Amino acid sequence: MAALKPDVKAFIIQAVACFDTPSQVVESVQKEFGLHVTRQQVESHDPTKVSGKALAKKWVELFHATRDRFQNEISDIPIANKAYRLRALDRMATKTEAMKNFALASQLIEQAAKEVGDAYTNKHKFEHSGPNGGPIEKVTMSKDEYKAARREMLEDDDC
Repeated sequence: MAALKPDVKAFIIQAVACFDTPSQVVESVQKEFGLHVTRQQVESHDPTKVSGKALAKKWVELFHATRDRFQNEISDIPIANKAYRLRALDRMATKTEAMKNFALASQLIEQAAKEVGDAYTNKHKFEHSGPNGGPIEKVTMSKDEYKAARREMLEDDDC
């Protein structure tokens, strides 16, 4: 195994930290740097593997910093952004419509509508809760109390 330059090592470590497979990293290094590395070489730059236990401290720190950032910051991933997904769906719908594939265009339009309406999230349009987000308290009253309250409300409407 030939010694790799620091920038190539950093690239490999960051790719592995982002859960790229050794095969994917080999291909990426070939495209990015024009170098041929083996899957075993890539694996030796992963501190979570047995072959990567002897990795220098600075590379282990880079790995863990990259992994933490990757797991906690999805804003760097375009498809995680609603506007990006809608633009992609718009391009696809336009192309499928031009190809006269109306069934697929219809599905894409439906998917975009669901995306806009937050169908793919746990968000709800209306939240029902009591004061300060607590549970709604059950109110019990007698029939006479209800009639008195109703009468009072009707009298207020006359104003």
